Amino acid sequence: MEFSWGSGPESQRLLLSFLLLAIWEAGSGQLHYSIPEEVKHGTFVGRIAQDLGLELAELVPRLFRVASKGRGDLLEVNLQNGILFVNSRIDREELCGRSAECSIHLEVIVDRPLQVFHVEVEVKDINDNPPVFLATQKNLFIAESKPLDTRLPLEGASDADIGVNALLTYSLSPNEYFSLEKPSDDPRVKGLGLLLRKSLDREETPEIFLVLTVTDGGKPELTGTVQLLITVLDANDNAPVFDRTLYTVKLPENVPNGTLVIKVNASDLDEGSNGDIIYSFSTDISPNVKSKFHIDPVTGQIFVKGYIDFEECKSYEILVEGFDKGQLPLSGHCRVIVEVEDTNDNVPALEFKSLSLPIRENTPLGTVVALISVSDRDSGANGQVTCHLTPHVPFKLVSTFKNYYSLVLDSALDRETISDYKLVVTARDGGSPSLWATASVSVEVADVNDNAPLFAQPEYTVFVKENNPPGCHIFTVSAHDADAQENALVSYSLVERRVGERALSSFVSVHAESGKVYALQPLDHEEIELLQFQVSAGDAGVPPLGSNVTLQVFVLDENDNMPTLLAPRTGDTGGALNELVQWSVGAGHVVTKVRAVDADSGYNAWLSYELLQLSGGSRSPFRVGLYTGEISTTRALDEADAPRQRLLVLVKDHGEPALTATATVLVSLVESGQVPKTSSRAQAGTAGHDAALVDVNVYLIIAICAISSLLVLTLLLYTAFRCSAVPTEGSCRPGKPTLVCSSAVGSWSYSQQRRQRVCSGEGLPKTDLMAFSPSLPDSRDREDQPQTTGDSLAKPRQPNPDWRYSASLRAGMHSSVHLEEAGILRAGPGGPDQQWPTVSSATPEPEAGEVSPPVGAGVNSNSWTFKYGPGNPKQSGPGELPDKFIIPGSPAIISIRQEPTNSQIDKSDFITFGKKEETKKKKKKKKGNKTQEKKEKGNSTTDNSDQ
Repeated sequence: MEFSWGSGPESQRLLLSFLLLAIWEAGSGQLHYSIPEEVKHGTFVGRIAQDLGLELAELVPRLFRVASKGRGDLLEVNLQNGILFVNSRIDREELCGRSAECSIHLEVIVDRPLQVFHVEVEVKDINDNPPVFLATQKNLFIAESKPLDTRLPLEGASDADIGVNALLTYSLSPNEYFSLEKPSDDPRVKGLGLLLRKSLDREETPEIFLVLTVTDGGKPELTGTVQLLITVLDANDNAPVFDRTLYTVKLPENVPNGTLVIKVNASDLDEGSNGDIIYSFSTDISPNVKSKFHIDPVTGQIFVKGYIDFEECKSYEILVEGFDKGQLPLSGHCRVIVEVEDTNDNVPALEFKSLSLPIRENTPLGTVVALISVSDRDSGANGQVTCHLTPHVPFKLVSTFKNYYSLVLDSALDRETISDYKLVVTARDGGSPSLWATASVSVEVADVNDNAPLFAQPEYTVFVKENNPPGCHIFTVSAHDADAQENALVSYSLVERRVGERALSSFVSVHAESGKVYALQPLDHEEIELLQFQVSAGDAGVPPLGSNVTLQVFVLDENDNMPTLLAPRTGDTGGALNELVQWSVGAGHVVTKVRAVDADSGYNAWLSYELLQLSGGSRSPFRVGLYTGEISTTRALDEADAPRQRLLVLVKDHGEPALTATATVLVSLVESGQVPKTSSRAQAGTAGHDAALVDVNVYLIIAICAISSLLVLTLLLYTAFRCSAVPTEGSCRPGKPTLVCSSAVGSWSYSQQRRQRVCSGEGLPKTDLMAFSPSLPDSRDREDQPQTTGDSLAKPRQPNPDWRYSASLRAGMHSSVHLEEAGILRAGPGGPDQQWPTVSSATPEPEAGEVSPPVGAGVNSNSWTFKYGPGNPKQSGPGELPDKFIIPGSPAIISIRQEPTNSQIDKSDFITFGKKEETKKKKKKKKGNKTQEKKEKGNSTTDNSDQ
């Protein structure tokens, strides 16, 4: 819509009508408005919010804003009503010059989510600029001899308006000499001039004053004038004439100074000085042309002397005059049109209009991250720009509008993999060679809570000695969270459960921040051997994530329980064990058995028995089994022995320090007829009861073999795994395996579900088991074990600390189960006797061996361990060797022997170890007669069997 802008009521009505009928259209994704220039502040342009489909209430929350590149604040939006209005004076000529089209391009940007709209406001021209000549007065010279129709060129006026408002009409003040020549149709040549219609006579009219008026086509019309002073010169008959009245040349931009543009040429028919021509630019030439070009006054060559920029000016019009050197110089005129050719000399420009950073790692695909504007001042292919993004990034560029790109999320993000992207956008034009520019932006990926805290391993094994101080630190758990900030802030807590009748939190606690686990109270191995619980690690994210780790806390045993004597079964006399023994019994007769248990485990529960020598008494005819507690005779009784013997038995465990208990046994020597028959019946009944358990022991042996095989296989696999996990110069060095057990000692552990039985002192199990463990290197020397006559035996050395026990083997610790003599026992009329010896401390000799103790008090003789020294095969006694079961993959041997209940003890079956002969010599020196010497030999054999 076009209209003229005036100041009267009619003009105001036209303006109101224009504003009411202001058109806008959505084309190629943009709005279009139009307004006249020079309207007042606050003039209505359009309801931009309504036209864009936006609610008025969301303009402020969504950060509605309008940006106009290089246009200042000409237009503004009222955020209350969404109306676009004129904010300051708009001058179309200042804004767009003489361009036929003049528009203000607005970028409307709203966030949350990010949207961009493009609005074009066309500025209509009004006739607010009058035509203007370059000067208010112009001096012209003409010879009086000029013929009629001689043309005097004039520089036309210029009008800053466009269209009809710039359509100029010229008129000349009335005179008799000159008429006005109108401009031609050629837009490049203005063609305005004066035509001589009457011959001149300088003497009659030396000067002529004319007024040239120009009127534009606007409404209302605006005019401009210039005064013409024409001076009539004396005759110089011929004026210079140019070859062409119009010269056209094409000149590339950015040519260096001194470049020849064109050479103009004029000729004069006169001779001498009247024919010499001097070239110059017309006085009406614009200052811009004078700053860019220079003409040689002699040759007529036009040179470049300034910076030629196509983006500044696309063409130049140069008016050249040629004057001769006559006394009254005459001139000729021509025009030179210089068309500037574009070269690719402008690098594309990039600008980030809007950034939505940081971006969360769970942002959906297709989200717009940034808006990028690109531009190039060149024309044609040189100004066509394409954009590319850094490869291998989860983003892409999408062309949304002319010279606008959106940076869009193209694939999923993971902050834990990459937390920051350095994006480089490259804009390249279509010139040859092409120019490019880059712009970089750092896109930070914001964290979301998508990673749970993780522990280094699913479970930990912790060893804690019992009777720990309350509040002691036993372990520290640590979990790592791959997230950041509060999402990676890990806190720890117990997974509550019941331990027996008490809550787990009464035993242990965990520090919420450090993960340190504390024992709140002293732990008792006899109460809890294994405390298994879980610790939970949770982060501070929303929603929180967590994971658990299992802690197996093994409570290691300490020697804090002294041996406990079991109540005697017969002859209870004030807590003492009262036994009747016939005078006629021989050496080796089992009188009774002292029974004791220890609540501890392992060596702390391995009991030994010693017979204390009462002060002032003679050597007692009785002895006690070192590990069985069986009291037996060392020789045949004679009349010198007191008829009533009081024996004090010391029961001692192998802990450090050792704890002890004492038992009193009253032995009465009686004649053969005075022994109650009930004792014999009890023995017979016990023997029958033992025979009934033979089948049970067979099943027990099979179970032990199976479990031992499984255990050895597990240990081999575990050792192979540990060796393969630790590279040591191509080989795996042997090392002590880490075993999960609840004792500080032991080399391998096993457990079995066992059936316990209560044995009387007279009975004997039919089946006995010996388990031989593999030999281990030991650097400690063996001490000689002195021979004793029954009072005490030397304490065995501390077992190898690699020995382990299983908690299930102490299941019957508190039951009335007696500990048999080491080795395989056979029952006979004289009571049980030993076939295999017990061995004291280790010895460095290859022939030496080691018998490991039973794994707890109250465990019967079906579970003994025998360890041979290096290179020493199993030694057997003179009697029959027991059957052997070899566990595959392990050097352990399971030996089983069954004997009939009525078999007799063959003393030749005893095996002696160590310095047997030396012990015999020492005893021989103590006896003087041969009869006594024979008795000592028998006793020595019996004592050696105990060792």
